Amino acid sequence: MEALRLAIIAELDAVNLYEQMARLVDDEKIRKVFLDIAKEEKTHVGEFMALLFYLDSEQVDEIKEGFEEVEEITGIKTKLED
Repeated sequence: MEALRLAIIAELDAVNLYEQMARLVDDEKIRKVFLDIAKEEKTHVGEFMALLFYLDSEQVDEIKEGFEEVEEITGIKTKLED
């Protein structure tokens, strides 16, 4: 499970990096490529999270609880499923 959590962290770092790079370039075509790559990294996050949830049901429960707490505190409606 540690490897999956490290992979999630690495992918989130990559999302931040590519989005930051997109903000730094002036060329719109290059910006679009950086943002597309960032989007792909978000998919990777989802893939690793799916595997983590498969192995660690407690993680699933705690994430759901976190969503519920945010809604209780802020009124923001969040959801994990469509």
